[in-house]
Amino acid sequence: MIGRLNHVAIAVPDLEAASEQYRNALGAKVGAPQDEPDHGVTVVFIELPNTKIELLYPMGEDSPINGFLEKNPAGGIHHVCYEVEDIIAARDHLKETGARVLGSGEPKIGAHGKPVLFLHPKDFNGCLVELEQV
Repeated sequence: MIGRLNHVAIAVPDLEAASEQYRNALGAKVGAPQDEPDHGVTVVFIELPNTKIELLYPMGEDSPINGFLEKNPAGGIHHVCYEVEDIIAARDHLKETGARVLGSGEPKIGAHGKPVLFLHPKDFNGCLVELEQV
């Protein structure tokens, strides 16, 4: 059901410093900051030949990333994102297997302008999983 790895998301306490580190130390192609108010984050995408890294920074007090950074002040891997061809079929199949879909269970539009869902980390070995329809 899942396709290729779309990105690995890393929560960071300083978006500008993290972007510069990827740009200067690793020589990566770093995108511009992009506000995603529906998800409470500002993101920067690092383009790699085979996938992307998504840097996540909280937008305001209510951002879900604030809690993560309180527990992990230096930042860290927040989630992995896999591609699926049909997000509704994937959601329905996952629910049938007992996996929990976070939020209302209805897809939201993600940072790439495509429908996304998140799956409960307790159902996936402690890893928050995002699914993105391609």
